[in-house]
Amino acid sequence: MASERTPPLIHVWMLLTWCFALPMAAVTWVLHRRMGGDPDRFSERLGHNNARDDGSVVWFHAASLGEVMQIGPLAGHLNQSEKINILVTTTTVTGANWVAREMPYTTHRFAPIDTPGAVRRFLDGWSIAAAVFVEGDLWPRMLKGLQNRDVPQILINARHSRTRMRFHSVFAALLKPFAFVTCRSEAVADSMRGLGLPSDKVHVLPDLRLTLPKLDVPQDAIAALSQAAQTRPMWLAASTHRTDEDHVLNAHLHGLKTFPDALLVIAPRHTDRGSPLMKLAQSKGLKAAQRSRKEPVTQATQVYVADTMGELGAFFKLAPVAFIGGSFGQDGGHNPYEPAHFDTGIVYGPNVKNFIDAYASLRHAGAAQQVDDPKQLGQVIVDLMRGDKVATMGEAGRTYMANSQNCTLDYAKLIAGVLKRP
Repeated sequence: MASERTPPLIHVWMLLTWCFALPMAAVTWVLHRRMGGDPDRFSERLGHNNARDDGSVVWFHAASLGEVMQIGPLAGHLNQSEKINILVTTTTVTGANWVAREMPYTTHRFAPIDTPGAVRRFLDGWSIAAAVFVEGDLWPRMLKGLQNRDVPQILINARHSRTRMRFHSVFAALLKPFAFVTCRSEAVADSMRGLGLPSDKVHVLPDLRLTLPKLDVPQDAIAALSQAAQTRPMWLAASTHRTDEDHVLNAHLHGLKTFPDALLVIAPRHTDRGSPLMKLAQSKGLKAAQRSRKEPVTQATQVYVADTMGELGAFFKLAPVAFIGGSFGQDGGHNPYEPAHFDTGIVYGPNVKNFIDAYASLRHAGAAQQVDDPKQLGQVIVDLMRGDKVATMGEAGRTYMANSQNCTLDYAKLIAGVLKRP
């Protein structure tokens, strides 16, 4: 990124982050506390609290929980195969908590803000063999600092990005020094080549989420629903948001006209939606039970609000068909590979911008069906429940997952090939 070719917006960013470093730190402190961050760890966002030893690290940066969950198998493989330490940074506290729980062999830090002092302290505090950015979250000053230190920069599992297309020249400049970029599809790869990246730096690999293990199936949740699952038509609405929930309950009301004993299990994305969901269901005349309050599922129960954490695998295992939430509003959908492991037919709304390639692949495989109009959801569920199509969809999803290439080795080989050795 020679200075004469650097887009003006990057110059503006560099100037603003130099002039307003203190206000940025103050705003970051407020955000850190609002998300429940440990006050003693705020200094990490200013670049402090660095290396535990002098060894080299592969640094993975994943902004939040959705990104960081993808890297577990890959980071673990590199840790063992390359005998190298793993550093993980996240922006969110939920991401930090997941790393602490699921990746104990790594070192976690909160990502430094993109100000001169924070970036300098962070980069001086670690011996970075490669900087791996998951999906995005690229900051100009940090990237420039890595380039000045000859640290290989890598972008993995790149997805469609309107921002990248809107600020074409900015991202062309930011990505030009990268050692390579991996993309989920040829369409994303074409957009990267359109930014000026050489073809030999752009690799199309399967979605990194395909490497994630199948969700656990807690037996407590199975027991709570096993009798209902055996004797009644049942469907699941998983990871729902406020913008989905009214449509889902209306769809169930429609379904009850055909299947009077049908049971809807609705698992909200955020557990604090449990009580509002109960009130919404009851306002529509539906008889509801709430899992967090240990209310039993009886023959009279029409809606089971599963407002608990870590039990989604059990509900996927029991439900022949699942609507995946976040797809009727502006949330962008959620991971469809999770239900595909369980012989579950997948139904989703039109807005899946976060998983465009995943849904397209599963739809092409015959494992998923899109519902463009929320008013059609009830009839789609009825049609699937009374025919054998849902069983065919479930089998197609399981076959797709079984046949999908385990791409961990491909990712690891590319990263190992560019590591900056001591």
